[in-house]
Formats: sequence, C-alpha cells, structure tokens
Amino acid sequence: KSLLKRGLRYVSLSLIMKGMTRTPDFLWGLPEVQKLNLSRNQLAVIPPSLGKLDRLVVLNLGGNCLKCLPKEIGLLRNLKVLFVNMNCLTEVPAELSLCRKLEVLSLSHNRISQLPLSFTDLTSLRKLNLSNNRFVQIPLCIFALRSLDFLHLGSNRLENIAESVQYLVNLQIFIVENNNIRTLPRSLCFITTLELLNVDYNAIQSLPDDLYLLRLPRIAWNPMDKGLHIAHNPLSRPLPKVVEGGLDVLFNYLREKK
Repeated sequence: KSLLKRGLRYVSLSLIMKGMTRTPDFLWGLPEVQKLNLSRNQLAVIPPSLGKLDRLVVLNLGGNCLKCLPKEIGLLRNLKVLFVNMNCLTEVPAELSLCRKLEVLSLSHNRISQLPLSFTDLTSLRKLNLSNNRFVQIPLCIFALRSLDFLHLGSNRLENIAESVQYLVNLQIFIVENNNIRTLPRSLCFITTLELLNVDYNAIQSLPDDLYLLRLPRIAWNPMDKGLHIAHNPLSRPLPKVVEGGLDVLFNYLREKK
C-alpha cells in the first residue's frame, strides 16, 4: 500500500521497468487502484485476477512479452485508457468490447491480423493505434466506431482502404503509411474533418479527383505536421511535379481534371 500514490485525480501504482517476469500477488488486493503501469517488464502472462481491479481507469501493459490477454479484462468497466503495445499478441479477446468506457486503445507493435466483431460496441473509442501489426485489410468493425478521431494503421500489410471509411465522420488523423495500398477510395474525400492524412510509402499511382474536397492545410513532409503526406509513392506523371507545387496546385489540377 505504501507504493500507492494518491493524486488529485487517481490512485495510481507504477511498477515500470522492474524486471518482473510475473505480476506480484499483492496487486490483486488493491481494488482502489485506478491507474496501473506495468510497462517495460518481461511479463508473459496477466492472470485472471486482473478482473478484481474494477476501478481501473488507465492500464499500461506496454513493452512486455504478452501473447494473450485474460478474458477477465472485460470486467474493467471503468477502463478508459489501455496500452498493450509492444507485446506478442496474435489476437484480442472479444471480452475487451465490454469495456464500454474505453476511449484510448493502443495495440501497436504486435502480431494481430484481425479484431473481434464485438469491437463495434466500443462506441466511446476516440483513439486507436493498430500500427506495426499484420492486418491485410482494415477490420470491418472499425467502420462502426463513429467517435474515432485518431486511427493509426501504419506498417501493416494493407492493400486497400474500403469505401466504408466514409462512416468515420469524426476522423481527424488517419495514418496508413508503409503499407501496400494502390488506390485511395473516393469516399475518403468526404471526411471533411480530416486534418492529417498520411499515405507515405505505399504503391499509390493515382489520386481520386474529389481529393480537393478535403480541408487539409498543406502538403506535409514532417511526420508530425498536419496536411497530406504522400511521399514515396510511384505517382504517375504529371502528379509528382504537381505535388511539388503544393496543395493548392494539386487541388486545382484535380478540380480541372474533373
């Protein structure tokens, strides 16, 4: 109990970088914990006892050796933020979709190739990071997550973006860099909330004529900048030269092309 920190907002416990290969048993006798950081250890298993910590709001399991999550994670009904990035997950338990208050979820740097259909129930989810996994297509359940404003699917094996992407009406940041995408769907052009669209390092040869409908501020080169990131694609002529002229030149070209 002496490890517990009672902040203004949360009762928190940090056991980051402790070299742990298993979770200490005393953890499960601390039901008052709201913020738990077990990141950057060598944990191979999280036991079912995790479900006892039902007041958890923030849980960080990043940077471990986890191959799966216990289904009891679904008992964490107050959970808003979950990091399980940099592990060895090949799947995600369907029970995670019982965490209806979840707003931020990072599953990046794992071995995941699909998500449970029940993920459609995560209607409060705003930020989802699935980068550096093994997705060949964007899971259909994602298109039901209308509250999403951040979606990162970079460094996967995506070959296309489904037209259903238009249902993500609140999306502001969409990152699909370093995939095998050949074309962008026309429906993407109707997400007028987009501020950053990153399609760097793909196989894109042409751009949809309606791209000018997007309210992006510029052609962006710095990874953190808002705008259209379209470097390192085999764009057909005269697009490479047009892009060099900036976003206004590109949008005017596409408008006239119509």
